Amino acid sequence: MERIVCHLNIEGKDIEYSIIGKGIPILIFHGGHSNCYEELGYEALVQQGFSLITPSRPGYGSTCKAIGESLLTTSKYYARLLDHLNIEKTHIIAVSAGGPTGICFASNFPGRTLTLTLQSAVTKSWLTKKDKEYKVARLLFHPSFEKVTWKLIAYMNNCFPAYIFKCFIPSFSKLPSDYVMAKIKKEDIEEIRKMNNRYRSKSGFFIDIAQANELSPTQLQSISCPTLIMHSKNDGAVPINHAYFAHNQVENSELCLLESWGHLIWIGDKATEVNERLVEFLQSRLIFN
Repeated sequence: MERIVCHLNIEGKDIEYSIIGKGIPILIFHGGHSNCYEELGYEALVQQGFSLITPSRPGYGSTCKAIGESLLTTSKYYARLLDHLNIEKTHIIAVSAGGPTGICFASNFPGRTLTLTLQSAVTKSWLTKKDKEYKVARLLFHPSFEKVTWKLIAYMNNCFPAYIFKCFIPSFSKLPSDYVMAKIKKEDIEEIRKMNNRYRSKSGFFIDIAQANELSPTQLQSISCPTLIMHSKNDGAVPINHAYFAHNQVENSELCLLESWGHLIWIGDKATEVNERLVEFLQSRLIFN
């Protein structure tokens, strides 16, 4: 896939973004630790005639962390990115820790949102100070230390790809590791290796945690566009109650519970099913917009 990486400066604040493919626009809000070089799940969409616009969210890549002052501030900057690209309306896909951004944008810019898809998404308070995972994340992904963390992960993953994949399973899935490994192909292990080589947390992950705690049921309730909520029953990173919560709050929503092995629904033996369901949802809405 050919990727164009660009930078937009708005009032001295830089937004890094990429564009892959030509056709109907989809604005993608990537998950935690990622950036505009994300590619999981992209190929199927590009092949179906979609153009994928992925900004590095605040604090990730070379996007200024100041635009992450609040969810609303971030959404306003993304609206200006659409202005710059001469896009009036777009589909939105919000992934994992990018969920709050997608929810806020769809809530505050209904006239610019064709559909919203939440994939393995955070939809309410997440990783609070009382959580063990929060304390670990504060150490490993602190802006002053995260580079060392990801360099070490990438090095180990390059040396021992299958072993590191297996080590990561408990973070992503509630299923036994041996059960998951039996369903995983070499291509999936390679996708994880590439993922860990492009990931950096910088200041972005701490912004994610703060923004998740800004979410309120009112924001979800005010979403009017068709919404697809895709979540694995076996997700070990973002509990499935986030999906149920969003479905209960968003009136015009469909809940798609997946049998995928875990959080990363774009790899594994159910990936094709995930891609087909998403494309079906997006294409069925084209008739009405």
